[in-house]
Amino acid sequence: MNKCKKEQEYRKLSGPESSYRDRIYIVKDIIMKLVEHNELTQTTLLSFCGLNLKKHRSILDELESNGFIRKHGSSYGKRSISVYKAAPKGLEFCSTILEPYEMVFPRKKSKNTNYQDLVQQHAYIQRSEIDNGERQKDMVEVVHNK
Repeated sequence: MNKCKKEQEYRKLSGPESSYRDRIYIVKDIIMKLVEHNELTQTTLLSFCGLNLKKHRSILDELESNGFIRKHGSSYGKRSISVYKAAPKGLEFCSTILEPYEMVFPRKKSKNTNYQDLVQQHAYIQRSEIDNGERQKDMVEVVHNK
């Protein structure tokens, strides 16, 4: 693979398309993580979902205001910790709206999957180049032996 093609493949992996996730999938991920773990602190929830607090706080606030998740706070001295839990309305929304939506419009491959595909392609190309080199040697030997 020449240098230009390698750079193009790298740009595909590191570009905004590879890290972008539709809002609807973020909502589903949040609700499903809360269902999976029963309740999570704000930091843990965002970490498990791969989200940024500054960018995605509005999504948490909307889910809470619409009754899809519940938030309650606990105080430990000067610190207050927000704990989130999935609400029955959120579970119903997930099963009736989000899961059928994802069946019709499945997610694109994730960044890691694309990376794994590239690694596999690279290994295949290397094997092919080795095989081609060995074939050329074999052909040279055949020509010399005649």
